[in-house]
Amino acid sequence: MTTPTESTAATEQMRDEPVVHILWINAGLSCDGDSVSLTAATQPSIEEIVLGALPGLPKIQVHWPLIDFECGPMGGADTFIEWFYKADRGELEPFVLVIEGSIPNESIKQEGYWCGFGNNPETGQPMTTSEWLDRLAPKATAVLAAGTCATYGGIHAMSGNPTGAMGVADYLGWDWKSKAGLPIVNVPGCPVHPDNLSETILYLLYQVAGQAPMIPLDEALRPQWLFGMTVHEGCDRAGYYEQGQFTMEYGRPECLVKIGCWGPVVRCNVPKRGWINGIGGCPNVGGICIACTMPGFPDKFMPFMDEPPGATVSSTISGAYGTVIRGLRHITQRTVDKEPKWRQRSRSLLTGYKAPWR
Repeated sequence: MTTPTESTAATEQMRDEPVVHILWINAGLSCDGDSVSLTAATQPSIEEIVLGALPGLPKIQVHWPLIDFECGPMGGADTFIEWFYKADRGELEPFVLVIEGSIPNESIKQEGYWCGFGNNPETGQPMTTSEWLDRLAPKATAVLAAGTCATYGGIHAMSGNPTGAMGVADYLGWDWKSKAGLPIVNVPGCPVHPDNLSETILYLLYQVAGQAPMIPLDEALRPQWLFGMTVHEGCDRAGYYEQGQFTMEYGRPECLVKIGCWGPVVRCNVPKRGWINGIGGCPNVGGICIACTMPGFPDKFMPFMDEPPGATVSSTISGAYGTVIRGLRHITQRTVDKEPKWRQRSRSLLTGYKAPWR
């Protein structure tokens, strides 16, 4: 039985336990699709992270525009943006900074601003997203770029855009490290896969708590365990590619390469993981992969729905040997799709066994 003294000590220990804050800025050039996507996460869910329902998690406070109840006016009792001012003043330790949306170049125009997040408390003027990044990134324990816009610039960074939009790593530098020695962590996707993002947040929280090793990232700063395989390697339709069977119209089960799918070269786990609770995902439901997790998206993969340049050669070769493979497999299938010769549709014993009763 717990004594009152032990109970009081446990309560005091919980109060003294450090809180890890997650500061989420969704004020880059973005559609907020990555925030919306995260609400569908199940492995783990954002609720499990916020409530600390997973073993070993430190105490968490999430300051995210989509769910934070603190939404009062400036100077009020529950001002949402006050947490960001506290972090800027060095009053929050530790915190993970999440950026959603690409970072525009505020220096290439004569007046105005491309995007901002609240006001500068000293001037009362809008505070640009890039200024927030300048202020908070050096103080953050970890910086996470959520979605393709934040990771590599995405659609806003297409050729001819007037904003000079870029990803967080382009802005801070690809060799940038946080004060804890962590590189920028990129979780691309347009939108980001719900569980990929929640799982990465969970990993970083465990790492901040000292319960996980350095997060393994690839050369594009993506978590290796999430982006180590191609779409093709996890696709239900990969067997059709091997057998040279390609569809030229939607609604068919065969491989989608000839109608614009970039799956054989794109690093993404969506076909393997599904979208929500293991269900869905672009090729799984008949949609082509347009390479939204890749640093070259969208420019290098346009026009969409055209056969990728290298696919003509590979699909032609696959079609040639696939015809032979299918023929050989058909012969084998006819052979093994029958019972062994000693299993007759009769009561005769034909296995070579010598019955002692005879």
